[in-house]
Amino acid sequence: MISSLGLIDYGMGNLHSVQQAFKRLNQSVEIVRTPDELNNCKALLLPGVGAFDPAMEQLKKRNLSPEIKKWVKNEKPLLGICLGLQLLFESSDEGISEGLGLMKGHVARLPENQNERIPHMGWQLLKPTNNCPLIDKQDTANWMYFVHSYSAIPQNKKELAATANFGSCDVTAIVWQGKFGACQFHPEKSGEAGERLLLRWLAWLRSHGLEEL
Repeated sequence: MISSLGLIDYGMGNLHSVQQAFKRLNQSVEIVRTPDELNNCKALLLPGVGAFDPAMEQLKKRNLSPEIKKWVKNEKPLLGICLGLQLLFESSDEGISEGLGLMKGHVARLPENQNERIPHMGWQLLKPTNNCPLIDKQDTANWMYFVHSYSAIPQNKKELAATANFGSCDVTAIVWQGKFGACQFHPEKSGEAGERLLLRWLAWLRSHGLEEL
């Protein structure tokens, strides 16, 4: 078990499904609502469901935005999920707020000319593009569940770890830089494939000395 895995609660995340997913993996998580509660954590989860601007407003209101930036700049592990991925970037078509800016790039609305519904809801196969702790390229059954209307466009293509099909184009599925990254899809709702991905992240954390003694 990883010591002190924090799940950030800023009022816009599906915390229950994330908690249940880690419970199935015999990993406890601690809800984090204030900057002080970050002091007890060794790794963080940043979930998110909803819109970009209200999410950033809530993070700022709770004084969590500067603390998350500091966390990542101090090279501590963080995993974002769904909207939690988009918040890592500088800006979004969905609103006017500045994002966390931890990754250079913009979040764009999914293209309208793909004969696909927006929001995009359903299962897609991950297509690895760069190495990242979340991906095992030998695992060819990485079908993940997506629910989104926007997709991040990283400025640094080396930070793009996996894509997924949306019509005839590829959209961002995983981004990764150093010790932090995020999934556009919901691993906690992606069955066995999602569990394998989360287990890989936990194994990577243990390899960095975060296992409870």
